[in-house]
Amino acid sequence: MLAPALAALSAGLIAVLGFVHLLYTFHGSKLHPRDGELRSKLENASLVLTRETTMWKAWIGFNASHSLGLILFGAIYGYLALAHSQLLFRSGFLLLTGFMMLVTYAYLGKRYWFSIPFRGILLAGILYVAGMVVGLG
Repeated sequence: MLAPALAALSAGLIAVLGFVHLLYTFHGSKLHPRDGELRSKLENASLVLTRETTMWKAWIGFNASHSLGLILFGAIYGYLALAHSQLLFRSGFLLLTGFMMLVTYAYLGKRYWFSIPFRGILLAGILYVAGMVVGLG
């Protein structure tokens, strides 16, 4: 009972981070540059790859798809932990995939983002590993 709860908490935390990020992507200015001129330049600069979009549209799209990835991870692993915990804890593939996703997000958070998402991902990772240890023990 403890292992699924820990895994579900981990997944829920990741999903919450994804929802907050999605909200910030489309509402408010938290993910906008502080320099208004820079935003204007990004809105008018096309990519070398294609002229079909701008750097600003790509920025919004990348942030939205990143959010959806976090939400999907949270939904799938939360569902597995709560509804199919035996499947989750008996599958080395699922456990390793979830672990590697969290390690990768933690690396990205530390290297490229800022402290709040990094700490949230780190906490989710600790909960996930604790759930794995209890579930496999």
